[in-house]
Amino acid sequence: MKEHMADFSPEEREVLYRIIFARRDVRRFLPDPIPVKLLDRILLAAHHAPSVGFMQPWTFILIRNPEIKKLVKEAFLGARGDEAEQFSGERKELYLSLKLEGIEEAPLNICVACDSARHGPAVLGRTLIPETDIYSTCCAIQNLWLAARVEGLGVGWVSILSRDRLKEILGIPPHVIPVAYLCIGYPERFEPRPELEKVGWLKRLPLEKVISYEKWEKAE
Repeated sequence: MKEHMADFSPEEREVLYRIIFARRDVRRFLPDPIPVKLLDRILLAAHHAPSVGFMQPWTFILIRNPEIKKLVKEAFLGARGDEAEQFSGERKELYLSLKLEGIEEAPLNICVACDSARHGPAVLGRTLIPETDIYSTCCAIQNLWLAARVEGLGVGWVSILSRDRLKEILGIPPHVIPVAYLCIGYPERFEPRPELEKVGWLKRLPLEKVISYEKWEKAE
């Protein structure tokens, strides 16, 4: 088989995979501040994410103000109570025992928002799939997360929040969508396994369960 030249050494490729497999959703943070130059690096990595039509629809709202964090935490607690009602019995008890945010503990929160109107209504590649602006924003979030991990920073995605309430707290315009609310800082530790897997909430699916060939194959 023909060999193709790679731009990266085997050692460099190995590091990338190590970073991916070591990424975790972090909830417990140290209060130490994040150096400005380090933050600039991870934001630059996020800003170099792929985006459909090169639209770059993301905006990063940096939040350090304790009063704003407090409002977001209160919004989380209300939403968490509502979500808990979806479960019952031991499942509900387990849900309520989980630490699902580090909003006030983390030195920095970042709301990653998607501005679909940034380049007007016509965007190359978005005509038939308008959600590609949100998908592109998620690519930026992944870049940020991996860059943070290699720098020794933890990231926690808080998704148990009302978008409308978050927009109200942060003054986000009606047409802009808050895609992710992230808590960022130096973690108490990086767990070897995802928290939800460790406590038995769900297991990671085998790779073969999420691959189909040529056409959709119904999972067993």
